[in-house]
Amino acid sequence: MAEDADSREIADAIVGMWSDVTSALQAVVGRRGVAALFRRTLHLTAARHPWLAPLKVERADATDDTADLAALFAAQPPAVAMEVGSELFTTFRELLTTLIGARLSERLLQAAWSPPSSAPPEQDPSP
Repeated sequence: MAEDADSREIADAIVGMWSDVTSALQAVVGRRGVAALFRRTLHLTAARHPWLAPLKVERADATDDTADLAALFAAQPPAVAMEVGSELFTTFRELLTTLIGARLSERLLQAAWSPPSSAPPEQDPSP
């Protein structure tokens, strides 16, 4: 993401990544399992960032609240949205890792967090 992205662009990217994570993990831990991880992630992150508290929901379909997620992040200054969005995903990855282990977590999340295969390959930075 560009360093000069505004809060709405950051919010949209966060929602897109959550959607990708949800898709990647539902086949393994199920919709309710992903929702439970999402709720726990929100709980832990909202303890440090109270503006996330409105997202603390108890429904099994908590990952479907992407409009609310986007609205809360879009209302923050870009630097805050970027920092807390990163923290949210880090917390989620740490929780998942404690449940299923590092290797499986990284393998499952790699598909969601990797650039699309249609993206041009990264160039070697060496001269």
